[in-house]
Amino acid sequence: MTPDFIKQALRNVRYPGFSRDIISFGLVKDVRCEPGSTQVDIEIQTKDPAIPEQIFKDCHAALDDLPDVGEVKINIDIKDAPDNSGAAAANTGKSSVPGIKKIIAVASGKGGVGKSTVASNLAISLAATGAKVGICDCDLYGPSIAMMFGSNERPTANEKEEIIPIEAHGLKLMSMGFLLEDRSPVIVRGPMATRYTQQFLRQVEWGELDYLILDLPPGTGDIQLTIVQTVAVDGVVIVTTPQEVALIDARKAVSMFAKVNVPIVGLIENMAWFECEHGTRYPLFGDGGGVREAESLNVPVLAQIPIEVPVREGGDGGKPIALSPASDSNASRAFHQAAEAVSKAIPL
Repeated sequence: MTPDFIKQALRNVRYPGFSRDIISFGLVKDVRCEPGSTQVDIEIQTKDPAIPEQIFKDCHAALDDLPDVGEVKINIDIKDAPDNSGAAAANTGKSSVPGIKKIIAVASGKGGVGKSTVASNLAISLAATGAKVGICDCDLYGPSIAMMFGSNERPTANEKEEIIPIEAHGLKLMSMGFLLEDRSPVIVRGPMATRYTQQFLRQVEWGELDYLILDLPPGTGDIQLTIVQTVAVDGVVIVTTPQEVALIDARKAVSMFAKVNVPIVGLIENMAWFECEHGTRYPLFGDGGGVREAESLNVPVLAQIPIEVPVREGGDGGKPIALSPASDSNASRAFHQAAEAVSKAIPL
């Protein structure tokens, strides 16, 4: 029995309400193994007494039946936190956006995996639960949200010189696509990209929202770091295809968010298969790669999204597939399933 063995077992203990375990959150400060006893020291920042109680029970459940563990002692040092969320420690020094209860980032390490499609349909599926939802398109160089929601409106400003977001399908939207002509490129260096991103978050009149979905650009560059270092992000959804070349970059994205202590809500495997009219499934980009990756990362699979022509048609036509009844589309049903999982992982 070694401390490393104990820590591996404690990876099965998740922080209540989150998909990440207490080891990856950095809550386990010390593990001591002696003949006949094992002691674990945990430090938590929270004002909710139910959280340390649940972690205490789950730690004992994970360790008590291990061979040669001896008497298990779980010591939990509870420190005050500025709020009641499980992300309190991760969000220390960061500020929230006024009026917004939860901020969820949708990210991918690689372009072309359908991240904006997922962000759009996830937002619509969350709104279908009765939540007030907005989307901030943080992909300045390749904005997609304007087209996916079928709007070419130009935003206006209020008396406070705040941008009034565009509204479509019951959601509030902000994207560089609303500010540019279709063929106008965004040519800005890192500092300006950072400034635009901050303006979209801070100088938009979002009003009262339950969820603000951040559609991040691919990769792990300036925009991602600006967001996670200045805004209290409650969790991130990672999008990938089953293809290994996409999974390699997804791992990099997960690693970046882990380093800045942003909880990983889960993984969505997009383009999981194509199903022909006879019911046969063809895994065009590989079979189950996202599921296996989620298992290795110890995060849940929120949904597997099949390839369907209506998904593409909905994105191009400004009517995302999640607007369709779940009974009419396997993809729509999968997006609503993902939204349900997200709302449970990040409750209001």
